[in-house]
Amino acid sequence: MERAGAQKSGKRLLPRLLFLAALSFTPWLLIFCLHFSVFDGAPPVRSPHLSLVAVVSDGGEDAQAQRFLLEQEEQLGRLPSARDVTTTTVAAAAAAGDAACEGRYVYIHDLPARFNEDILRNCGEWYQWIDMCVYLGNGGLGEPVDNADGAFADEGWYATDHFGLDVIFHSRIKQYECLTGDSSRAAAVFVPFYAGFDVVQHLWGSNASVKDAASLDLVDWLTHRPEWRAMGGRDHFVLSGRTAWDHQRQTDSDSEWGNKFLRLPAVQNMTVLFVEKTPWTEHDFAVPYPTYFHPAKDAEIFQWQQRMRAMKREWLFTFAGGTRPGDPNSIRHHLVRQCGGSSFCNLIQCRKGEKKCLIPSTFMRVFQGTRFCLQPPGDTYTRRSAFDAMLAGCVPVFFHPASAYTQYKWHLPDEHDSYSVFIAEEDIRSGNVSIEETLRKIPPDVAEKMTETVINLAPRLLYADPRSKLETMKDAVDLTVEAVIERVKKLRKEMHRSGAGASASTRLSTTSADANTSGGVQSS
Repeated sequence: MERAGAQKSGKRLLPRLLFLAALSFTPWLLIFCLHFSVFDGAPPVRSPHLSLVAVVSDGGEDAQAQRFLLEQEEQLGRLPSARDVTTTTVAAAAAAGDAACEGRYVYIHDLPARFNEDILRNCGEWYQWIDMCVYLGNGGLGEPVDNADGAFADEGWYATDHFGLDVIFHSRIKQYECLTGDSSRAAAVFVPFYAGFDVVQHLWGSNASVKDAASLDLVDWLTHRPEWRAMGGRDHFVLSGRTAWDHQRQTDSDSEWGNKFLRLPAVQNMTVLFVEKTPWTEHDFAVPYPTYFHPAKDAEIFQWQQRMRAMKREWLFTFAGGTRPGDPNSIRHHLVRQCGGSSFCNLIQCRKGEKKCLIPSTFMRVFQGTRFCLQPPGDTYTRRSAFDAMLAGCVPVFFHPASAYTQYKWHLPDEHDSYSVFIAEEDIRSGNVSIEETLRKIPPDVAEKMTETVINLAPRLLYADPRSKLETMKDAVDLTVEAVIERVKKLRKEMHRSGAGASASTRLSTTSADANTSGGVQSS
């Protein structure tokens, strides 16, 4: 009897124990579900855990407990499942992404390999004196630099060739956040033709037809594509990592420099990017020379900027470079003379074959300790050195408007005196201006403000590591793509107003035919 009484008592205790367990378990389940779910009116989903408790408790001995559990089950059933929340979140993110990219999509042409990859196969033969293949690794950045003397940071610095932008830009634009495989949605169309590398492989010892062959082939390929017909190529953009002067050959003489890529009518319909544009054309635009700095993270940029702000700039001005004895128009020998005669100037004179001038840290260390850096024209108006100097926080001193002001309008401020000093070449030649006196007249607080402006420009002037993506900052590629899209929008509006869109296919046949001629200039 005693054992039977104990069993009977145990049976009465079981529902109560289950009820207590449910009471302790339910709040935690509610907290868990509320933490990982949202109320969005999703269809009720029954909880298998509470259903099981209700079934076990269904002994008729505690109806109140059963009703309580059923009510809890119904309330929890109104919460969406984790799967529903995930699906909703992904769909919302996709919709938000579409909205953010509307009007910003870029379509990249899938060109045949002969227009890019096959050109790179000859990298060891482009120059007789250097193997360029070592500069094509790491997405075109080259090999990491030796930071033994501490002139750079430990991460993000590479021995980048100053004419190596073809691969860098192509690699980097593949990380653009609004790419599309549907050209009808594209605000702009990128043509990944390695125009700079193509021309350099034929600069010496090739006849005119060989120099122009790839350019003519590209135009023929493009103008027969359906993507071209939308705007007659006016929504297309292409880049050469060299200057426009390498693509401006005027005749079919074998001895004349470069090819005639920029002079082809179809190319003049596109937006063409160079590290230096021509002064008289409106369809080509300049983008910064690649420097040695290619950060993979925003933090690398912030840390470098803070380091440049803390630098002690003991020299008032610096000139780093060589003279041009064969160029009667060059002012470089005047700069060497003035800098060498001033106790406020640090002169790094580069003569032919001088080893120190082949080491990137030679210049970067000097720029970091100088307030103003002289940037005269060299073989052309622009210099890669100007961008190296600005990354080091050194305020550039220009002597010709085409060295920066008429070139990099998308990347440098319109207020030229906010980040640079201008001294006319004519004043240097005539000896009417002392560079030292001109720079010493600038108040220290103004000079400091100019330095800060230059340091803040850093993200706009560099090309981020193409194997990664910056989190919040925009680099030179981001700004370039934005500017190209804005230009295409204006062209599209002009075409719409003039009714040009209706006759795009008519012009297409003319453009295709002209593309294979010597290429007289056609306005865009």
